[in-house]
Amino acid sequence: MIDPHVKQVLGTGVVIPAHPLALTAERKLDERRQRALSRYYIDAGAGGLAIGVHTTQFAIRDPAIGLLRPVLELAREEMDRADERRREPLIRIAGVCGRTPQATVEAALARELGHHAGLLSLAAMKKDGLDELIAHCRAVAEIIPLVGFYLQPAVGGRILPYAFWRRFAEIENVVAIKIACFNRYQTIDVIRAIAESGRDDIALYTGNDDNIILDLLTPYRFRLDGHIMERRLVGGLLGHWAVWTRRAVEQLNDCHRVTESGEAIPGGMLRLAAEVTDANAAFFDAANGFAGCIAGIHEVLRRQGLLAGIWCLSPKETLGPGQMDEIERVLRAYPHLNDDGYVAENRDRWLK
Repeated sequence: MIDPHVKQVLGTGVVIPAHPLALTAERKLDERRQRALSRYYIDAGAGGLAIGVHTTQFAIRDPAIGLLRPVLELAREEMDRADERRREPLIRIAGVCGRTPQATVEAALARELGHHAGLLSLAAMKKDGLDELIAHCRAVAEIIPLVGFYLQPAVGGRILPYAFWRRFAEIENVVAIKIACFNRYQTIDVIRAIAESGRDDIALYTGNDDNIILDLLTPYRFRLDGHIMERRLVGGLLGHWAVWTRRAVEQLNDCHRVTESGEAIPGGMLRLAAEVTDANAAFFDAANGFAGCIAGIHEVLRRQGLLAGIWCLSPKETLGPGQMDEIERVLRAYPHLNDDGYVAENRDRWLK
């Protein structure tokens, strides 16, 4: 079971960047820059890190590459160092992938290395039925607390209906869900299932990089047996928040202030929502079906000097046609969204 203090922080809602993978030109792990990224996120105010996830590149699990353990270990070391000077613990989430034999091994590794929960991808189980999916989730939950993951089909996920999430909520060791379906109908399926399950201890996090701010501002209300239930997405576990993280922390804090006040949503927050979505479309290469989503994040970090290049493990994974022009457009259009000045002031220290 998860530590109660960690669970309390997770339930309050924090910024959790989906950690990229820093590589050299030879497509080998760049340990110095990998550590620098973790230090950036932590100093920028992130409440945790998600490592070994889609943004870290699933190919790190390939035995010929063998980077799953190293990147988990590096993240642990940086979070251990940071936790020594923090009051609130950093949330440590490790990606868990594959069918049950692989997933249980990865869950055990994550637990061994001190990660609090496993973000469970079901991408390897596209043809399995509901009973098989739930049995798989239960097997992993026996090893490590679970963060459910609704990954959009465009990047390897599968449709997970209301019935799945309703049964998923019956797994005691579920602590959170990342909703990253990029679809409003499916987002509501998840939230309604959790609300109607009666579980108020499962933290809901947006992974909908196309709708970040509105997800965090929206009250989701449902009626069951004459009772009104309301749930909110309290934080984000996002690839988009792997860049401009200082601003992401400010944006989440602003969203919390608005929702806690009970007042009408200011027009400025609605404008911000559209601006963030427009920037994400460029970074995630929405025009090309998200083909350049990882390389786009790398390009922003490269421009800030945190990465040396946009290299991914596969040479085929790079910016999509026209993506560089789109990135340059949103950089010009929304200078108030970047944290370039903050990064410039601290980059040399993080890279030491």
